[in-house]
Amino acid sequence: MTEFTSQTDSDGIATITWDVPGKSMNVMSYEGLAQIDTLIDEALADEAVKGIVLTSGKAGSFAGGMDLNLIAKMKADAGETPAKGLFEGVMDMHRLLRKIELAGMDPKTQKGGKPIACVLPGTALGIGLELPLSCHRIFAANNPRAKIGLPEIMVGIFPGAGGTTRLVRKMGAMAASPFLLEGKLVDPVKAKGAGLIDEVSDDPTADARAWVLSAKDADLVKPWDAKGYKMPGGAPYHPAGFMTFVGASAMVNGKTQGVYPAAKALLSAVYEGALVPFDTALKIEARWFTSVLMNPSSEAMIRSLFINKEALEKGAVRPQEVADQRVKKLGVLGAGMMGAGIALVSAQAGIEVVLIDQTQEAADRGKDYTAKFADKGIQRKKTTPEKKEQLLSLITATSDLDALKGCDLIIEAVFEDPKVKAEMTQRVEAVIPEDCIFASNTSTLPITELAKASSRPEQFIGIHFFSPVEKMLLVEIIKGKGTGDRAVAKALDYVRQIRKTPIVVNDARFFYANRCIIPYINEGIRMVAEGVEPALVENAARLVGMPLGPLQLVDETSIDLGAKIARATKAAMGDAYPDAAVDDVIFWMEGEGRLGRKSSAGFYAYDEKGKRQGLWEGLAAQYPVADDQPELTDVQHRLLFAQSLEAVRALEEGVLMDIREGDVGAILGWGFAPWSGGPLSWLDMIGAPYAAERCDQLTDAFGDRFACPKLLREMAAKGQSFYGRFSKTAKAA
Repeated sequence: MTEFTSQTDSDGIATITWDVPGKSMNVMSYEGLAQIDTLIDEALADEAVKGIVLTSGKAGSFAGGMDLNLIAKMKADAGETPAKGLFEGVMDMHRLLRKIELAGMDPKTQKGGKPIACVLPGTALGIGLELPLSCHRIFAANNPRAKIGLPEIMVGIFPGAGGTTRLVRKMGAMAASPFLLEGKLVDPVKAKGAGLIDEVSDDPTADARAWVLSAKDADLVKPWDAKGYKMPGGAPYHPAGFMTFVGASAMVNGKTQGVYPAAKALLSAVYEGALVPFDTALKIEARWFTSVLMNPSSEAMIRSLFINKEALEKGAVRPQEVADQRVKKLGVLGAGMMGAGIALVSAQAGIEVVLIDQTQEAADRGKDYTAKFADKGIQRKKTTPEKKEQLLSLITATSDLDALKGCDLIIEAVFEDPKVKAEMTQRVEAVIPEDCIFASNTSTLPITELAKASSRPEQFIGIHFFSPVEKMLLVEIIKGKGTGDRAVAKALDYVRQIRKTPIVVNDARFFYANRCIIPYINEGIRMVAEGVEPALVENAARLVGMPLGPLQLVDETSIDLGAKIARATKAAMGDAYPDAAVDDVIFWMEGEGRLGRKSSAGFYAYDEKGKRQGLWEGLAAQYPVADDQPELTDVQHRLLFAQSLEAVRALEEGVLMDIREGDVGAILGWGFAPWSGGPLSWLDMIGAPYAAERCDQLTDAFGDRFACPKLLREMAAKGQSFYGRFSKTAKAA
């Protein structure tokens, strides 16, 4: 497959075009690297070639990054020495980009090289920016929709094809840190202002050609190859540079809590690389990059947050025999916070929305949520008044159910009461078309039970959004016992339209996400009742990679909601209900009027503006802190196993149908320690035999909620892993 082609014109400019067949955006593959290497060699050796322009054949983009299967191939080709294979493969990339950078110039005089310019028609990410950074000048199209940057840190690795070393030497460690450590992406104008690229142009190809024909020898020498080069902001042994690296280390550890290996490795590569010549720095970068790639955390993050997430977004679990089900007109029942958020994200996707509530005033308030959201965007210069009006024009706020005529999807987001939902279902089905799909946004009520109110149970499904809708990336789709394939396809196509990640699960109490979140919260509350220091509970959670401790999480979701769920669950389960110890704390807090952030009083104290101040001191009066405190690891294991064992049980019971959905859903839905790749990946990481043994220890110490699931016990006996045992679904990614 030809991914790079070259054509030399009468001016002596060789234009190398990157255009991967069958892809909407270029990604670098093993074959692509070999092809561009050959074309660069030919252009540098051809006396008729005066210079090179590297560009893309894709409209609106240069490249989306590296094909991560390339990493797997490097490992596989190396056999029993995967680290060696990775290191040598990475060094091959460094040699190619260094060849482009030096461009055939005499190493002593730094003359005689051929100018190489890169033209970015639009988006340039990862290797799609690292390759241009090795060129002598970067010209970007004036395309405000384009994104330029190095997002590798977001999937558990760091820019390892010279991007880390070049960016720090180009900009200085401080200026480069948002792009390297946060994966910040910017448009071309901001990229030029930051120093990532050199020019923004309405005709970048013409400007690049003109530059190539006029470039002098000095224009080809990168700052770090010039005599007397000094790193912007100072090297680590310089007083200013020393303080930069001290601050960077504190920032990285503060943000990552030490559980993300890529961030620490990146900082090490930058620090050590800044002490040595450029070519040695590239070798240091390659060693740290190899170290990260060999770390099971990075492998798990790449698998869950890149490969599997992308597969789910592209319809990996969609019923393939069902025709396209994209939504044209959406009805949203209930204009409260959830309904208003659903209307907003749907209108953003260009879908016509009818937003229904009991009164016109309530419906208008729901539509005003979109107006206020757009106003904030205007203040931040992310949108315009014209786009605001266009967005609002797509939403019809009304109390008239007849407005739902012509809808092809209904999402019900009314009060969490089965009777209210049943009544609404029947009233709406009398109005909507026969083939309209009806979805409930319930977070806890079984879909199969709700579908009993419908005359079309095969067209009834759950579409569970997380709050706030516009920020949360995950949508949980729930199949009732009677739900048909067209309803599943409709829900998946809709979620794809609004650019969120779907998982599909079978119906069961709390579905999948809440099934795992609630034990996490409950375990934290149990420990408080046992006398564990609340600060230990919260910090243990954050130190193991959870974005929020369990006590802060229940404050954010509201304590009275937790009490309501507890009462409903107890009523449904009867004597089998396991969480009476948790209820003592929750009901007491509810009785004290401490309902969480919304009441500015919960497990945390809040100031008059509602800002969290710290853990509430009054908690210790009711639940005194014990003299003997548990080990940090024991607290962390209780919190992680509480969630992970529910994920295993969900898989065991058929609620989860695909392990990819279990891991991706956990990270995007409630932030399960992203460094681990998700609960099933984490269990693979620690190994089924140890996990089963730890279950037994936790069960003996704390109770049957930690009892080892039969599936995990069986896997432990056979030495299996989840991604090994369920390899068919894993490989399908």
